[in-house]
Parts: sequence; C-alpha cells; structure tokens
Amino acid sequence: MFTGIVAAVGRIARVEPQNEGRFSGLRLHVDAGALPLEGVKPGDSIAIQGACMTATHIEGSMFTVDISHESLRLTVGLDAPGDVNLENALRMGDALGGHLLSGHVDGIAEVVRFEPVGESQLLAVRVPAEFGRYLAYKGSIAINGVSLTVNQVVDGPQGSEASINLIPHTVSATTLKHLRVGSRVNFEVDMIARYVQRMLATPPASAQA
Repeated sequence: MFTGIVAAVGRIARVEPQNEGRFSGLRLHVDAGALPLEGVKPGDSIAIQGACMTATHIEGSMFTVDISHESLRLTVGLDAPGDVNLENALRMGDALGGHLLSGHVDGIAEVVRFEPVGESQLLAVRVPAEFGRYLAYKGSIAINGVSLTVNQVVDGPQGSEASINLIPHTVSATTLKHLRVGSRVNFEVDMIARYVQRMLATPPASAQA
C-alpha cells in the first residue's frame, strides 16, 4: 500500500531486456535519489510512477526491479531512462498524507490541459469512459503516483476529463513538472470508490436466490 505522497524524484538510469523476443520484460536500474533505502530489502515494494514494483537488489542509492511485458503494456514511463516519482511502501504507524493506493495502475490517461492559473497549474486528464464512474468532485485520483484532488469532472464521448489544481510544491517536487498537452500518464482511481461501485452494482446474495 502507498499514500501518493511522493518521497523523492529518482531516475531510471539503465534499462535492460530480461530475455529475447517481443514479450520480454525489462530490468530497471534506478537511482533512488533522496528516497531512503535504509531498511528496504529485496522483495519489498517501491512505487515507481505510481506502479508497485518489487525491489530485487539494493546497493547504496541504487535498486533494481524487473517488469513484465504485461505491466509495461499497461503503464507509461517505465521503459526508458528518465525521472520517476518514487515512494516506499506504507508501514503501520506512517502518516496517511494522501489517500490509500494499491500501486496497481488502472490504465493510461492523456493530458488535455496543463496551464498556469495564478500561482498554480491547472492539470486536466482524460481517462477512458469506463473509469468515469470512479471520479467525483473533491474525490481522489493518483497521477503518476501523486495523490491529487479532483476539482471537476466532465463526461464526454471520448472519456471523462478530471481537472486538478496543482500547487507549486507539487509541481516542483514531482515529475508532473514535465507534463505537456498530449502527455500520457499512469492513473489509479480511488479504491473506496471502486468498492462502493461494486457493492451498488451487485445485488445481495439473498436477492439472487
């Protein structure tokens, strides 16, 4: 579990194929930057751009993860060197500053607006239509692993657009500063909204009998 409060911006330093062939996964060598790795051991989880990954090797400020072909298909920003948002897994007693995240990316959204509004930035992303039901005014969404508050939702034939206000700190402390219109980003909807939708859509067992 994670909170969407980015602990550090690291960098994918090197990418290697795990095997030969079109369905090969990748091995990433990541410079953790300011992310504390003390106490992190092989087998522990680290979120990279919002995707939960298993650390397989840790040495100094570097750690390694293996990513399957399927995970690569469902995410962006994990297949080439570049800056990435990092967060260690949540531990009992840690402050829950954002919202609960599983690190299981729901899909890829497209940035449709990214522009200054006063001292902040307006970010609008379009998610596939089937995920619009999980978006709500003042609800939560994670973009590239960053916990954000939705200020407006507009449903349309091409999907649902969620508008978000980014304060200067969020922009400067994460990789969101690199976004442009047309950028593709990883998103994860609020898990509470997912459970509520499931409960409302499924009749109780007594009603099915």
